[in-house]
Amino acid sequence: MDLFGKPVAPPMKLEADSIWLEYGQRKVLQNIYLRVDVGQIIGLLGRNGCGKSSLLEIIYGIKSAQNASVRIDGNHIKKLFQCKNVAAYLPQKNFVPSHLRVDEAFTLYQSALAEAKSLFPELSSLFSYRFNQLSGGQQRLVETLMVATCPASFIILDEPFSNVMPLHVDALKTLFMSLKSRKGILITDHYYHDVLAISDSIYLLNTGGRTIQLQQPEQQLKNFGYIN
Repeated sequence: MDLFGKPVAPPMKLEADSIWLEYGQRKVLQNIYLRVDVGQIIGLLGRNGCGKSSLLEIIYGIKSAQNASVRIDGNHIKKLFQCKNVAAYLPQKNFVPSHLRVDEAFTLYQSALAEAKSLFPELSSLFSYRFNQLSGGQQRLVETLMVATCPASFIILDEPFSNVMPLHVDALKTLFMSLKSRKGILITDHYYHDVLAISDSIYLLNTGGRTIQLQQPEQQLKNFGYIN
């Protein structure tokens, strides 16, 4: 609701451009454009060290850059993470405090337990565990489910498939496909086949810090030397 009690329409478009990041004389990001609409899964691919994680952190507002423009429905946003229920971010490294129980973490994120459990029934048996009692793969899976099923309109996922069992990777892909009817999802992962399988559009971040939207992803990834 706005100040006059009228319902506020959920955001529909996330854009990022004019992002410039350099360390000393090394230009990491310099010619960036990304767009994610609700109803889409957008894949971001690139070689190790090309700046994918930095780009996602800048978009979410937790990393500074020399310049950045992030917009929601055309409105400039300085710190995306401060906008309630607009975006949620899964970082590359574990982020839930180790002493928290799984059920406590889901509650804090206001995540949709029923939706998560429909594809991952074994989740119920983990609710009473603290995060430091979970395996690395279990932690990654639980954190991904928390972020993906929270109320945010846009989900930014940095390597959600890392250390996750192939069976669970397939279930996560199914979940992401079902979520995109009401969310926009930006995903990067080294398991590029899985990213390609679910993405509506692919951006390649090259070593010069430029994003290229691919029209024929598999062929162009070969042309750019990303895959053989």
